[in-house]
Amino acid sequence: MPRVTAALRQMPPAIWTQVLLRLLEPSWNESAAADGGDDGNFGGRWEGSGEAAGVPDVFVAHENVDVVVDLALFGDGMLRFVMKSWQHMCRVEAAACLLLLLAFFPFDGLAAQNSSPSFEEVAAEADAARDANEIPRAIELYTQALQRNAKWEDGWWSLGTLQYGSGAYEAAVDALSHLLTLHPDAGQALALRGLCEFETGDYTHSLADIGKGLAFGAADDAHHEQILRYHEAMLLTRLGRFPEALRVYSAFAEHRLSSPELLAAIGLAALRMPLLPKDASADQQALLTSAGDATYKFMEGDQRAAQQAFNNLFERFPTARNAHYHYGTLLLAFGPEAAAPQFKKELEIAPDNTDALVSFAWSLLMESRSDEALPYARRVAQELPERAVSQLVLGRASLDTGNVAAGIEHLQRGIKLEPDNLELHIALAKAYSKSGRDEEARRERALCLQMTRNGATHP
Repeated sequence: MPRVTAALRQMPPAIWTQVLLRLLEPSWNESAAADGGDDGNFGGRWEGSGEAAGVPDVFVAHENVDVVVDLALFGDGMLRFVMKSWQHMCRVEAAACLLLLLAFFPFDGLAAQNSSPSFEEVAAEADAARDANEIPRAIELYTQALQRNAKWEDGWWSLGTLQYGSGAYEAAVDALSHLLTLHPDAGQALALRGLCEFETGDYTHSLADIGKGLAFGAADDAHHEQILRYHEAMLLTRLGRFPEALRVYSAFAEHRLSSPELLAAIGLAALRMPLLPKDASADQQALLTSAGDATYKFMEGDQRAAQQAFNNLFERFPTARNAHYHYGTLLLAFGPEAAAPQFKKELEIAPDNTDALVSFAWSLLMESRSDEALPYARRVAQELPERAVSQLVLGRASLDTGNVAAGIEHLQRGIKLEPDNLELHIALAKAYSKSGRDEEARRERALCLQMTRNGATHP
């Protein structure tokens, strides 16, 4: 049997096919095989060299004679198919026998003859499927093509964009990451990966990728820029970076781009709520839209309309946290005297609002109302001792009310917390000068000039 199996495995596929076709022909009219005998056996032979040009005359047909396929290995080394006559069997049964024979003795040559398609062929099929909008098939074909050539940048891009469009965001992140390994400064790939990460909830990496994408030119047209900037602002809001988010949103107002969704998103940043628009509850929508609309009008430059919109906001939502604080931060552009009343009103609504407390104390200092600022500055330092701005406010209040030593102490403490804070160094130079420490005052002033040249800004 091992020799039989080996011989069958060497048999060319064409031989098997032709043998099966002979079995299924409507009429059998071949002549009797040379090895057929009087015992009713009919057969033929095939040499296991694999060089046979066709199928020998292995079957002999007689009317009303039914056959069973059998196998025999004769002494002369020939493998022969022997037909044994049985009554009441049909040719289809004979074919079934041969099919069973094929199943039990598979040949090795078939896989070799069916060679896999090349990378170029699969890539072309993938492109065609994509162009025909056959998305699932295109994704499968791009995957196959990239298994053949993992350095195909266009393939990774196409796969990533199709997966993003079909909602397979994690898979798209993987595809785009492969592309960025090959081409690290591909701005559009960075931006699209950021959008995918936004959908998966990976907000920190999403913001970083979108920012890099914009830096590498991903905003190649106005529409793409709007999408990326909008997501950037939403992410900044979600991560608690509200002033930065509002700066990004201001570009939409400058270009007169608005929608209810945009106004609600601006409202979240204005009211300092670290949420995405989709996460805001239904009962918050009116408040968010009202705050966003008032802020949008202010950003447009229509101060009269903005003032009316904010007044409407305060009337409709008199206890809304951060509403007055937000309006005060906008009014700082017109001077501390315009902003201070809003900060004070915020503290009446929310006494624990430390941002409003810092801003109110600083506004009073800017108005040279140091005596009024001092108690608020002390509250700030008590509630936020590890924030540099707290030490700045109390240091300035102490200095301006005549307690120079306490002022220097708090300002030095603030610089340890935030060495690059320009406002702290300016105040400390002034304090050293007041205390007669002229050399230290000159050193601080020189440092301030150097920091200004290096682009340092006021907090």
